[in-house]
Order: sequence, then C-alpha cells, then structure tokens
Amino acid sequence: MAATKYKYLIEVEKAKEAKDGKPSQGPVYRSLFAKDGFPPPIPGLDSCWDVFRLSVEKNPGNPMLGRREIVNGKASKYVWLTYKEVYDMVVKIGNSIRSCGVGEGDKCGIYGVNCPEWIMSMEACNAHGLYCVPLYDTLGAGAVEFIICHAEVSIAFTEEKKIPELLKTFPNAAKHLKTLVSFGKVTPEQKETLEKYGVALYSWNEFLQLGDNKDFDLPVKKKSDICTIMYTSGTTGDPKGVLISNDSIITLLAGVKRLLESVNEQLSEKDVYLSFLPLAHIFDRVIEELFIWTGASIGFWRGDVKLLTEDIGELKPTIFCAVPRVLDRIYAGLTQRIATGGIVKKTMFNFAYSYKYHNMQKGHAHGNASPIADKIVFSKVKQGLGGRVRLILSGAAPLSTHVETFLRVVACAHVLQGYGLTETCAGTFVSLPNELSMLGTVGPPVPNVDVCLESVPEMGYDALSDTPRGEVCVKGNTLFSGYYKREDLTREVMIDGWFHTGDVGEWQPDGSLKIIDRKKNIFKLSQGEYVAVENLENIYGLVSDIDAIWVYGNSFESFLIAVVNPNKQAIESWAEQNGVSGDFNSLCEHTRVKEYVLGELNKIAKEKKLKGFEVIKAVHLDPEPFDMERDLITPTYKKKRPQLLKYYKEIIDNMYKSAK
Repeated sequence: MAATKYKYLIEVEKAKEAKDGKPSQGPVYRSLFAKDGFPPPIPGLDSCWDVFRLSVEKNPGNPMLGRREIVNGKASKYVWLTYKEVYDMVVKIGNSIRSCGVGEGDKCGIYGVNCPEWIMSMEACNAHGLYCVPLYDTLGAGAVEFIICHAEVSIAFTEEKKIPELLKTFPNAAKHLKTLVSFGKVTPEQKETLEKYGVALYSWNEFLQLGDNKDFDLPVKKKSDICTIMYTSGTTGDPKGVLISNDSIITLLAGVKRLLESVNEQLSEKDVYLSFLPLAHIFDRVIEELFIWTGASIGFWRGDVKLLTEDIGELKPTIFCAVPRVLDRIYAGLTQRIATGGIVKKTMFNFAYSYKYHNMQKGHAHGNASPIADKIVFSKVKQGLGGRVRLILSGAAPLSTHVETFLRVVACAHVLQGYGLTETCAGTFVSLPNELSMLGTVGPPVPNVDVCLESVPEMGYDALSDTPRGEVCVKGNTLFSGYYKREDLTREVMIDGWFHTGDVGEWQPDGSLKIIDRKKNIFKLSQGEYVAVENLENIYGLVSDIDAIWVYGNSFESFLIAVVNPNKQAIESWAEQNGVSGDFNSLCEHTRVKEYVLGELNKIAKEKKLKGFEVIKAVHLDPEPFDMERDLITPTYKKKRPQLLKYYKEIIDNMYKSAK
C-alpha cells in the first residue's frame, strides 16, 4: 500500500490502461483509516442475530426500544423496553413463527412504519434463519403484491392500518402467504375474508400465545447466509430483490465503527437515535443495527411527519439521520423564522453566521469557531433538534450545498453526507467532521471497501486524467450477494468482483469523492451533442430559489427545457418586491415569475461556464413538489424520468412549440 497525493486515501493497486474493449481504470484506493488493513473479524460475531444476542448479554438493563405513551389521547413521554425485555419478546415471537410451520430459509415479510414490533419481528427472523423481506410502504399495492409473489413470502407481519392495503394483494398473494400477523388488532371481517383464501390472520396478542410452552432450537447461522432481501424501487422496471448477507452487515458495522473512532466520534450506550427513516431501506436498517451493537437506545416516531419535530423535542436524540427532503424542510423553516424575526434579530444572525463561517473556513472545528455565537444565537437551532444532537447524517440523495453549509454553521453539530447503495449495504463513502473542504462531496471511502473509478469514454469521463472522473466501482465484503432470481441483472453490474454503481464520480484534491453524474442519464440532442442531465441538474440545483428541477431534452430537439419546483418563500418574497400579486399557484403561472426563474438558471449556467446547448431555454413552474403519489420519484427521492415525461408530456410539447 502506498501513500498518495490525496490526504485521506491509500493506493492499493496501480491504474490500468484500456485493453480488449475494457475501459481504463484509475488506481484502486482505500481509506487512510485502513492503512494497516481493514478491521479484523470479531470472534463470535457471525450474524445479525449475534449482534443483538451479544449486546443483550452485555447490556441487559439498557433501554433499547422506546415509543411515546398515549395518555388521554395525548402523546406523553417515551416508555422503554430494555434489551433483556426485547430479547424475551423476540424468543416468544420466534417460537410462534416456528409453530406455524415456518423455518430456516423461509421468507418473512414486514410491512408498516417503524415501530418496536418491526425490530422484534426482524430479530426473530435473524434468530431462526428466516429471510427478512421488508414490504415497501411507499410503492403501492402493486409492488407489495409483486414482492410477496417474487420472494415467495410465507408469513408476514403488518402494521394494523396496513391490513386493508394487504387485502388488495389477494388472491394472488395466497399462493405463498399463509400467515398474516397484525402488530395490533384485527377485525372478524378481516379474518373471514382471509380464511376464504386459506390464510390465517392473528392479532399481536393471539400470535404470541401460539408459541406458549414451545421451545424451538435456533439453527446455526453462517456469515454467508442471507439475512434480508431488500427490494429497491428502481427508476425503471420491477423492483429488484437485493440479497444481503450477514457478512455484508457485520463488515459494514466494523468499518463504520473504525471510521467513527478515527474521527473521535465513537458511539456509546448513552447515544439515542430517532427511528423515522423507513426500516425497509438499508440506510436506516444498518444505523439501527449499529445502535443495537453499541447497546444504545432507539426511540420511534409516531409515523406522522407533521409531528416529527414534537417527537424530536421529547426524545432529544444525539444522532440524527435524515434524507435531504427533511433537512431542506428544516432549512426552509429556519430561514423563514430569520426572515420574519425583525431587523435586529436578522442582523445579529447574519453577523454571527458570517463570523463563525469565516472561522470554520480558517480551519477551526465547529465547536471552537465561535462559542459566543453558538450560545447566544445558534443554541436555539440546537434546541429545535432536542438540544443534544452531535451528528447529523444525510444520505439517500444529494444534499444541496447551500443547505449543507448553512446547517454546518448553525446546527452546532457535525453535518456529514454519506453515499451508498442497497447493493453496497449503504454507507460506502462518508464526509468527515470539521473538513469544510468536503462540502458538496460524499467524503472518502469507509474503511471496509476498495474503490476505483472506471472511464466512461462515451460521456467524456477519463479516470486517468489530472482530474479523474469515471464510474464509481466498489469491491469488498459489504457487497450484496446478487439480485434474487435475476442472475442476468447481477452479471450486468458485478464484473471481476467489482460492483459498478452506475454513478459517475470525481476525486477531489483531499481524497473525497464528488458524485457528478449518472451513467445512464445521457441523451443526444438533435445536433448530435450528448447531454449528461444529472450533472446539469446538480448545477442548476445550486439556485436557492428552486427546490427541485427536472431537465429534459431529446434527439428531435436542439435545446433543453425544464420543470421546476420553485421555493414558495423565495418566489413570494420576490413577487412582493417586484409588484407581482397573486397566490403561490398563480405566481407559478405568471410570465414575469417564469422569466425571473429562467434568468436565475441562466446566471448559474454562465457562472459555471456551461456550453450553449446545456442552457435551459424554457421552464414550467409546478407549485406541487415532485412526489411519490404521482409516481414521479422513488422512495429515496430519485427522479423517475420516464414517468416525469409521461406526466408532463403535454406541457413539454407546448414548451417546445412556443419556445421555437
């Protein structure tokens, strides 16, 4: 292993020139924190069940899972189950599962928002060697039915209010699904309906009694055993079932632990996590595994986004994981409060912000950059997140740089951006605390994988140039074991042990990675110019007056157009200053507002030296954010381009007609 010009990377293999039709490959790097090798395997830790079991032995009395008690219809304080209490429940659930004739290697579905029962059912799967198959909360009945049938789910646990959704998957689901368990109650009508299909439906309490006085032996679990099949939404086609082994999760945990220790932010059993990101996604699943491994506490939200800040205030978490959508909301709320807080408060805030940011640019850690500003001005922001948050981690989609910068200054916590896929078991890269140069990047690799860039000649990305750019490829034990029943798709992305992510990255001088494009999101304009659309959306996304942008072009047209979700507050404030009246919806229709937004987009295009054909010539402003209800984005907020095209088809045709 050799040191490199990059501060946080170690080179493990030299670059390779293009050969036999294979594109060239940049050097293989790993994290500086793995310069003496990856974290060694931990004796006795071979499966996710061991993660939980060993933690119970070590921390039996620690509070593990908490939910808010409802007193007279009002949410009160968090009430906790200890590790030992959860363990006893898991043993019961496991015995009940086995008494239904379900055992090792069978598939168990879990459907619903995060709650203690979700984790307990998952741990029962881990104990008895069942494949845990989360059923997607956000993909509608079609996808739930697809997953049940594709994965051959024979038993499923469900949130009480999801039972009507699940009933829509019958009669097809009944081919495989024989037992359904509610986390709450069930109605006689529901039981009757399911009996017709030969399916037994149990309430939570009924189900727990099935295992009474029974004691089933636990199977021996190996590292290579699959513990979960996570279906990823995919922007095209059917969901793909990603096979995740015990080894993937254990390797990831060891890497993240090493990373946190290396930057002096190790977790302790006193840490508290708010569980609200879907457990059906790998990001939240591995974070919760990490908390369980540490013997720390996980408190659950009430499942309503409007009550999220209230839950945060009551739980007072120390680690906060979020997706950019949530952090954008926090940013918008804070900036609005500052804008309407009167001239004195505003001036004070702006002064404190500039002073602290300037000191952070000089290399000061966020805690030392301006303790006075923190105490007088920014402590209110910290209180808004419960007062104890020390680490905010953003994942699943890119966080815009202005939001990341703002939060790094005002949140009095580290704000880190991570990158990973279900196929890489989530965190593959993560930015480091107090490294302001890493703004807008996903940081260096986690110390458990090797990574390299592979050139994409057709898009002009060269992994061997002075500024190396190419498709991000990952190798290591965190990788998935393949797509379930889809070896054809597995072979497309797994080549010589390297997983090809489909994302295009660029190494930064400090060894962090910036995701700049998506390999497949490329199209040709009528004059033959290639457009890498994701890269353009990232650039145009820097305009602070817009919340989201979808850029479109095709090979019959010579220029680009866009659909924009404008920022309500920014547009209303501009309209007020410029004498344009009307509510937000009518402002979005107004020609002057469209001209203003187009002007802002063109300004950034000029500033970033975009080519003439990359400049947007017309915009449509949609006051409604791109959402899952209209099937325009995936649950991780990636744009579904074919669906966007279908939805806005008429608008696009009109834009092209009138812009010519």
